[in-house]
Amino acid sequence: MGTTTLAAFLAVDLLLVFTPGADWAYAISAGLRGRSVVPAVTGLIAGHLAYALVAVAGLAVLVASSPAALTALTVAGAGYLLWLGWGVLREPAVPTADEENAGVSRSQMVLKGFGISGLNPKALLLYFSLFPQFIDPATGWPVAAQTGLLSTVHLVVCAVVYLGVGLLARTVLSTRPAAARAVTRVSGAIMILIGVFLLVERLTGV
Repeated sequence: MGTTTLAAFLAVDLLLVFTPGADWAYAISAGLRGRSVVPAVTGLIAGHLAYALVAVAGLAVLVASSPAALTALTVAGAGYLLWLGWGVLREPAVPTADEENAGVSRSQMVLKGFGISGLNPKALLLYFSLFPQFIDPATGWPVAAQTGLLSTVHLVVCAVVYLGVGLLARTVLSTRPAAARAVTRVSGAIMILIGVFLLVERLTGV
């Protein structure tokens, strides 16, 4: 795999990761809860890692070739986004002191992050639709090695961006409850819109 191909993938990947969505919404929400940024982002990255392992194993091609499987995964992810978005709209995150988060364990934050990214249709799109565009068996690299390299780049980008989003939310919004509520409500609305769009697009085939 040449540096030109890798640079092109990085540019597209950055564009996708910088697009606000469910992962961003969760990182922002975590940023408003003090020390929960790192475990929340860890969970998000774990979800992407699960997709990476599937892609490296070559199952991405199998799923992409099965419309029923792809539809089921997309619908599940869209439904999860709708549920999360509605929850955010009902109870938007507000800045809280660290001691107020004693009831939410780090493992719970990790698991929720894993669920969000693991069922995120954007991640599904990345691994099952985008990766094949940058993989060329004729280069002499094994397909698994190329997939692993692209996955590593993506995971690093996600980790840096999501940590930055969470820490920025913690710094900028921690003293602005009204702004924090507005941002999280917008994030919730975005999740619902994405979920509805994916359901309509997948179920109607338009």
